[in-house]
Amino acid sequence: MIATAVRVRFAPSPTGYLHVGGARTALFNWLYARNQRGRFILRIEDTDQARSTEEACGAILRALEFLGLDWDEGPGAEGDHGPYLQSQRLPRYRQTLEALKASGRVYPCYCTPEELDARRELAVARGQMPGYDGRCRELSVSQRARLEAEGRAASWRLRAPTEGVTAWTDLVCGRREFQNALLSDRVLSRADGFPTYNFAAVVDDHEMAISHVLRGDDHVSNTPVQLLIYDACGWLPPKFGHLPMILGPDGKRLSKRHGATSVEEFETMGILPDALLNYLALLGWSPGVEGEEIYAREQLVRKFSLKRVASSPASFDYRKLDFINGEHIKRLPPQRRAALVRPRLQERGWQVDVAWRTPAGADAELYLDLVLRALGNRFNDLRRVLDQVAYFFTEDYPVDAAAVATDLGADEARARLARLADNLTAADDGVSVMPAAGFEKVARDTVAQLDVEASLLIHPCRVAVTGQLASARIFPVLELLGAPRVIARLRRAAGLG
Repeated sequence: MIATAVRVRFAPSPTGYLHVGGARTALFNWLYARNQRGRFILRIEDTDQARSTEEACGAILRALEFLGLDWDEGPGAEGDHGPYLQSQRLPRYRQTLEALKASGRVYPCYCTPEELDARRELAVARGQMPGYDGRCRELSVSQRARLEAEGRAASWRLRAPTEGVTAWTDLVCGRREFQNALLSDRVLSRADGFPTYNFAAVVDDHEMAISHVLRGDDHVSNTPVQLLIYDACGWLPPKFGHLPMILGPDGKRLSKRHGATSVEEFETMGILPDALLNYLALLGWSPGVEGEEIYAREQLVRKFSLKRVASSPASFDYRKLDFINGEHIKRLPPQRRAALVRPRLQERGWQVDVAWRTPAGADAELYLDLVLRALGNRFNDLRRVLDQVAYFFTEDYPVDAAAVATDLGADEARARLARLADNLTAADDGVSVMPAAGFEKVARDTVAQLDVEASLLIHPCRVAVTGQLASARIFPVLELLGAPRVIARLRRAAGLG
């Protein structure tokens, strides 16, 4: 089957969670399909019976859904080229294998795994290539019959050329070639009847009319083998493009030792899906605009081009991901920002205490929105936001001990806070909510009474009511806290309560 339009696929094996390398591969395929108005196909390669699990398959699907990488064909979105689970396609592989048997392009191999391991170790010890030595390639009919009489089950190997090269023009790296003499005859179907990865992938890609295979550079050694399988089957191969590897900050392949690597972990950390996609897109691809790094997914779709995919490895920078995530958080509408924080508040059991008579009264959702508006661009990290808003919702909020020692340690500072608390008590009518302007007037009047610089009152006040040396603008914060809470915290800081 020859593809007439752009059809790309993401084909994970359900043996674990979706890691950033796989997510980046899925993203590049999705971007290319959407940019070219093609089709993005999801295929689950679950023929590894020992390692594939339904749990891992479900985790991969959830991760793709979290990222918003919707597929046009695949599990839950069936199309005309299914089934999309390899374990349901076994008859297709057997049918193709029978055709290869008939054409003489494959032959049975009766070598046991133990024999193959022993020969491989011997080859390595002799400094030779450890590939298959062709032991069963030219067996006679009688030799095959004798081996079968011994009870040996046969796998089936591709009869590959022993001379020349297998080459292709890679969409990312240009011309690549492999010496056929080094490829050896690969197993296409195991003795248990299950296909190997390369054979199943070729059959699936052909029958699903895949036009472009975009995958990680760690698959490059599979490509010449797959091209030989295409040739043996008499099929036209797709175009291949191998994406650069993702390395850790130390230049080694990204792994758990570098930190979070799975999509699920980043979701738990509070990384937004659009931010993760934005960052992954920049790992190995350039938009061509110097200095621009923040892109919505619609912009990525418009700009994406295989011509701008790099061939050199990309380094994963967790700090840059945090920066991009913060920029995306800043751009969220208020309702979306509040929706992200609300579940985290609920996990802590934090609620709005209506007794404080805040501007939002008993409306918890509006109160949270006002708190986040007050934070403004300080709200750029979901991992830290609970610490940033804690003093609005609980008396058990984080306190900077150094700030307390610096701004609240002197008797004079505590005396000034006591005077401010007295003046706020006198100004609070106990009925209406004191606005930010009201707090500011009382504070300025107190500064005048004390005949000191404003900072000598404002800084200790900030530490007393928020526990921190830096916060959002202090007078809107005081308004949101409400006069009773502010007065109580000032008196506590002054040693009066």
